[in-house]
Parts: sequence; C-alpha cells; structure tokens
Amino acid sequence: DDEGVRVSLSSLIRSLGYNVRSYASAKEFLADSDAAEPDCIISDVQMPEMSGDRLQAALIAAGRCSPIIFMTAFPTSAMRERVLAAGAQAFLDKPVAGNTIALHLELALQRRAGTAPS
Repeated sequence: DDEGVRVSLSSLIRSLGYNVRSYASAKEFLADSDAAEPDCIISDVQMPEMSGDRLQAALIAAGRCSPIIFMTAFPTSAMRERVLAAGAQAFLDKPVAGNTIALHLELALQRRAGTAPS
C-alpha cells in the first residue's frame, strides 16, 4: 500500500528479469479482472480497506492459488502462523533485504512450477 515501497519493490523485481504489476490496494488488485493470474503475489499484511490475510482468504475462497509472500513492519506470531498455515510462501519482517526477497520469489516460482527442491 505504501507507494515508495511499491515502486522500489517493483524496480527490484524488474531488475531480476520478471514482469511486474503493482496495485495501491488489495481491492484494486481483486478488481483487475483483465489481468492474468499472477505467478506470485507480494503483499503487505497491514493495508487500508483490506488486510493481507483477508486478501489471502478472498483468493483462497475464489480458488486462486498464486503463492503469496507477505511482508510486514508489525509481525506477530499469530499472524505469521495464520498466513503460513493458509499456504503463504513466506512471512518477512520489514525492512527486507533485496536478496531475501529475490530468494523467496525464486522459491515461490519454483514451487508454483513444481520444481522446488525437496
């Protein structure tokens, strides 16, 4: 939801060679019916209007199964356990180093493709 973080994160992911779509909110993302299903979602946990865990629940309810990497400046054990139990790829505490994001993104994409190491 933070524009500066969204722009920086988008730039980082593009520099890794991936296509990026960014959204100002979870509701904006859910409303984009023209876009193809993403290979991975990176989301903040605390956002206005709809939190990251509510976004995850809405995606699951709709049968959408893109891996999700959560980032938050306000980590709690309960939230970490809840989103990971629901299938999140990762739950990262902000600030997050670029190489950590790159690693988790690669793992998420491998997992989605069924090529993740066991």
